[in-house]
Amino acid sequence: MTWLMAQLRKAEWSPYVAGAGLGLVTIIALLISSRLLPAPVLIGASGAYENLIAPLGLALDPKNAYFKFIMPPGLTWSVWMLIGVFLGGLASALLSGTFKWRKLPDQQWTSIFGNSVLKRWLMVFFAAALLEYAAGIAGGCTSGLAISGGVVLAPAAFIFIAGMFASGIVTAWALYGRRY
Repeated sequence: MTWLMAQLRKAEWSPYVAGAGLGLVTIIALLISSRLLPAPVLIGASGAYENLIAPLGLALDPKNAYFKFIMPPGLTWSVWMLIGVFLGGLASALLSGTFKWRKLPDQQWTSIFGNSVLKRWLMVFFAAALLEYAAGIAGGCTSGLAISGGVVLAPAAFIFIAGMFASGIVTAWALYGRRY
C-alpha cells in the first residue's frame, strides 16, 4: 500500500503506466456496464458537454430532435465520467503537491503568445468550441474514438489515432516552429 501511495504522489507518471491504467479502466467499464445496463457503455467525454448544454438547446428550440433523443439533458454516464475525470485530476494534483491556481500556463505559453490572460481565454474557448464541433462531425471525441474504439479493435479507431498524431505534429510545428 505504501508503494502505491508513493506512485500516486509522483508529479509525473510514466505514460506507459498511465496508458495501461486507462486501458484497464476502459475494459472494466465495458465489462461492468455490459452486465448491468441494456447496452455496454464506452468511455467518451464530448457527449457530456452536449448533455449539459441540452437544456439551453431545448429552451431555444423545444422541438429539437437532437437534444430530445440523441443527446438529451441529464446526468448521463458521460457527465458522471467527466465529473470523475475532474475530481481524479484534482486529487492527483493535490496528492503530488503540484496543484496551483494560475491565470496563464507556464513559460512555454507566455514565451510564444505573451502574457495576455484575455488572449489565452479566448484561444482556449474557441479551440474548445472547434474541438467539440469536430467531435460531433467525427462521431466522437479522442477518448470515444481512440480509446473505446481501440479497446474493441475498431479499424476506424486506428485510422483516427494516426490522423490525430499527424495533425498534432503539424499543429505543433505551426504554433511553435522550432522554438521547442
